[in-house]
Amino acid sequence: MSADHSTTTAPGMWQRLRQWLPDRVDTRVRVAAWISLVLEIAIVGTGGAVRLTDSGLGCEWPLCTPDSLFPTAEQSYHSLIEFGNRGLSFFVGLAAVAVIVLISQIRRERRDLWTMAWIIFGGVLLQAAVGGILVIFDLHPNLVSFHYIVSLVLVGVSAAFVARMGQPVGPRELAVPRWLSIVTHVTSLFLAITVFIGVLTTGAGPHSGDPEVTLRNGFDATLLEHVHSWPAYALFALTLVLVIGSSIAGPAARAFQRWTIALLVIELVQIGVGLYQARNDLPPLAVGVHMVIAAISVAIMTAVVMHLKRLAAAGE
Repeated sequence: MSADHSTTTAPGMWQRLRQWLPDRVDTRVRVAAWISLVLEIAIVGTGGAVRLTDSGLGCEWPLCTPDSLFPTAEQSYHSLIEFGNRGLSFFVGLAAVAVIVLISQIRRERRDLWTMAWIIFGGVLLQAAVGGILVIFDLHPNLVSFHYIVSLVLVGVSAAFVARMGQPVGPRELAVPRWLSIVTHVTSLFLAITVFIGVLTTGAGPHSGDPEVTLRNGFDATLLEHVHSWPAYALFALTLVLVIGSSIAGPAARAFQRWTIALLVIELVQIGVGLYQARNDLPPLAVGVHMVIAAISVAIMTAVVMHLKRLAAAGE
């Protein structure tokens, strides 16, 4: 009797779950996707806090101590900061899984979302592995840089998911003139170059993640600070072109225009923070804010690119 009950209950539970899952992009999917994006940006901030407070070796790997998963009373606050970042990574992964589950019923109709969701989940697993390797190899600066770059890639994919989930399925066409589309892609390239040189600059600077870690990437940090500013100002100039160009591109480019304005605003903030930190010997808080704004910039730049096209008009 009990065996029959168990064999009928399980299928019933799975059936109810399938019925509960969305058959379209609804509020549940949108909320989960936004939470995933926010957490991807937040973990850039907590990862920066680990590095900038010299907490990179606050916990061992995979446990915090040889006998405990969690920080112990004998450890310093550095272990709490490091463990806090690890704890947040669990929720980042949980959000990624939630998105996958929620869109599983529409995976055939929305292969774009399905693919991006799995890329995000795979990236979270990769980040967990790299985080452990970082501790084992005493925060090697090149590994730290790779860790940050992967985080920014995940922010970009998460932002692409958020932008794409609100767009209808079907053939698409440019919503802006072709020249403006080309300038947009050139702008995204300059953002990538700016971020990459910024990562190299940080890897050459004083914030290694632990007082005992003296290995840096070998570049001249002062020189790189100046080199970093060149593509950054070119990026700002190109963004101005995008804002002006979108204002004369017609009604079809309204969403695109809003995101270019947002990009311009975040770049102005980033330039201000960058100048402040460069002129004040790289205070940790300013460096951390600079890192988070870079992640936000990547998300907004992704939104700009994702709004280059619209659903093609019927009959075209």
